[in-house]
Amino acid sequence: MHQSATDPRPRVLHVTQPVDGGVARVVTDLARAQVAAGLHVTVACPDSLLAADLRALGADVRRWRATRSPGPALLGEVRRLARVIEEVRPDLVHAHSAKAGLAGRIAVRGRIPTVFQPHAWSFEAVGGVTAALALGWERRAARWSARTVCVSEAERRTGLRAGIAGRWSVIPNGIDTERFRPAAADTARAELLPGIDPAAPLVVCVGRLCRQKGQDVLLWAWDAVLRRVPRARLVLVGNGPEEGRLRARAPESVLFTGAVADAVPWYRAADLVVLPSRWEGMALAPLEAMACGRPVVVTDVDGARESLPPALAPRCLVPPENPAALADAVAALLPDPSLRASLGHQGRRHVLSTHDVRHTSEAVAGLYRGLLDAGPAARVAPTEYREPIHS
Repeated sequence: MHQSATDPRPRVLHVTQPVDGGVARVVTDLARAQVAAGLHVTVACPDSLLAADLRALGADVRRWRATRSPGPALLGEVRRLARVIEEVRPDLVHAHSAKAGLAGRIAVRGRIPTVFQPHAWSFEAVGGVTAALALGWERRAARWSARTVCVSEAERRTGLRAGIAGRWSVIPNGIDTERFRPAAADTARAELLPGIDPAAPLVVCVGRLCRQKGQDVLLWAWDAVLRRVPRARLVLVGNGPEEGRLRARAPESVLFTGAVADAVPWYRAADLVVLPSRWEGMALAPLEAMACGRPVVVTDVDGARESLPPALAPRCLVPPENPAALADAVAALLPDPSLRASLGHQGRRHVLSTHDVRHTSEAVAGLYRGLLDAGPAARVAPTEYREPIHS
């Protein structure tokens, strides 16, 4: 382990791209906990609001120019990251999401213990030749991952079925249960939506406006919801590449907030929070909503079933890309305030017991200790290729 005479603290380098959404929240939470625990924390990421937030927490932030998707710029991105690694001399590298996992593992190539956290698999996000290339890369790069951290057992199984070898840890996502806590819906709604009937049933969807999060599926379902609950309103919280297409399709009962600095008031304003994702590892939005005491409807993608109390699954879990099932679940819950309150209470208790960010941070800290104490043997995973597990 590298320890200088002037600073004996273990040195951790997080590498991240993207710099928004759930990945940014996970990196921020880990950096906060690790700085508080006395580690020397550096984060390599593009210039962003995330970078400013991390500096405010006391992390050392190094500018790493990198695009969100792989492309011709990759070679330069790897070189720039290699220079950061040479300057920082970390004891351990933690690469977040596909792009940072790609550049980070090429730059390090097993010379330093490297943790890779996919935050949902890249090959699920694309199709055709691109998916095959992404999958091939993940299979080959696993040899340079001392540990692959999945946020759900379902995400790990997806990797195994795809033929990705290596050493695995499953550490469920956690959220700050002090920040995300219940409050009166009517107060939040009056402040956020002063022109909307306070008695109108309100559905909120928080997430980047992109294909992954499935807001287009929710809009397809919304007509059927309105036929059964005519006064219902839907708010899409966030921005992203699909915003223009979604706005063009949305009826007057759908409102767009754009990017928001804090989603907590929107969770509290909601009668029901919906996340119709096409794929995930384990989404944060449903955990945040449940921590605020709000019931959720989510699609049965990786991590969703594990993030819910088992009793909620029959009413709150629907198949992905199925507007009819989504509409049925939403329309069944909106007219029943007592049922929604019960589901919200159960969800809050579940998050407190299972998805507190302190548990997540402690589990990651334990993983780091094990890898750092193991020395060179912990730097890389077994290199043998494993045949895919077929369903």
